[in-house]
Amino acid sequence: MQLAVGAIVEGKVTGITNFGAFVELPGGKTGMVHISEVSNAYVKEISDHLSENQMVRVKILKISPDGKISLSIKKCMENQQPQSDPQDQSRSQAPRKNYPRKDMGWQGIKKAPEGGSFEEMLARFKQASEDKMSDLKRSVDIRKSSRRGQYR
Repeated sequence: MQLAVGAIVEGKVTGITNFGAFVELPGGKTGMVHISEVSNAYVKEISDHLSENQMVRVKILKISPDGKISLSIKKCMENQQPQSDPQDQSRSQAPRKNYPRKDMGWQGIKKAPEGGSFEEMLARFKQASEDKMSDLKRSVDIRKSSRRGQYR
């Protein structure tokens, strides 16, 4: 069977590593599913999602000139309804409370950046940065001047 980019085929997991899984494809070729292509959810341990000798459907993402085949399991699931735990659904549907986090210090809750082009957002960032730097320089100058007065 001729393998082509974009084709969805079924293969058998032949090996699992900490960075992905190797899948034997039809025709005896082997491809690799990177850990980021296993599931739409965060994958900490690939062995929680896959096991050796398991049959999986994979989509061929890339075939490099040296013969390496990149595969994805999650791209096959895009057309299917995602299966999730009822607990996950109840957590995602619960209203979020907008309390400031303790590690945010005096800044409180930051507002989401306003929309606009990249240039507009960059200009706003630069202006905010310049304002903060001038405030910092002013406070340093005040401290220096107050110290000088103590030693005279």
